[in-house]
Amino acid sequence: MDLQKNVQEFIYHLEVVKNSSEHTLRNYRLDLKSFEKFSKGQKVDKRLIRSYLAHLQRKGLSKRTTLRHLSSIRSFFKYLLKEKKIEESPMQDIGSPKLDKPIPKALSYPEVEELFNQVDTTTLLGLRDRAIMELFYSSGLRISELAGIDRMDFNFKARSLRVRGKGKKERIVPITQNVAEWTQKYIMDPRRYEEGKPHFQKDESAVFLNKWGKRLSVRSIDRTFKGYLLKSGLAGNITPHTIRHTIATHWLENGMDLKTIQVLLGHSSLGTTTIYTHVSSKLKSEVYEKTHPRAKKS
Repeated sequence: MDLQKNVQEFIYHLEVVKNSSEHTLRNYRLDLKSFEKFSKGQKVDKRLIRSYLAHLQRKGLSKRTTLRHLSSIRSFFKYLLKEKKIEESPMQDIGSPKLDKPIPKALSYPEVEELFNQVDTTTLLGLRDRAIMELFYSSGLRISELAGIDRMDFNFKARSLRVRGKGKKERIVPITQNVAEWTQKYIMDPRRYEEGKPHFQKDESAVFLNKWGKRLSVRSIDRTFKGYLLKSGLAGNITPHTIRHTIATHWLENGMDLKTIQVLLGHSSLGTTTIYTHVSSKLKSEVYEKTHPRAKKS
């Protein structure tokens, strides 16, 4: 088997036929290149797959990363079977390490308010950051989705937003009046259009800009959030993605059904969304312990 050639054809299939995202393609390339390197001069069979799994474990990779490698290889051989390039997949009877599913962290509503209150909205960047926070909490966006938003994606009259999610899938999500007001306030602020200033708008399509007037990157959003989390005393296991978990949990606690939450978050599987039933129970228990006068032992 010409492993290198088959891998190249598989990646081409994912890119052109399946229209996979750049993130997905990058992971497949890295995982299969690693397998290709390990397999040099060896017969590709179940024995080799098991040796490769042991190799990944010796490298100290996490269960999640090991599982991703195996998933990439499994998909690759499934493709070869479908294309009749092989008669049997060596991945048959190869088990995968089971992951412990951690319950995502979610903030209480007072903690959300405390975080929002750290922003100085008298500055242009403060206006931007408040609009970002409101949007995160309003619509449960992924950080990459928020960074990619364009002006034309907003429909302020209908209070909705077009979002480009994983696998280049688009969805329409509602936004709150707060989001509409803060975002429009930021977009219309005259300081954004001060010619000759470093922050002068250089990207007319992007909504959220950095201090040099260019589209704000995922890394910059993450770094900015960490600063506010430190100021609010919430730093630790909290990330921008926590806000996504938080609004999903709050939606559930206020009576929204799981199917609607799945659509709003852009989950491909309802099973992914059910994790928030556990988050909701955990959050309620934590709030109970903090607020009940007789919860603590004397």
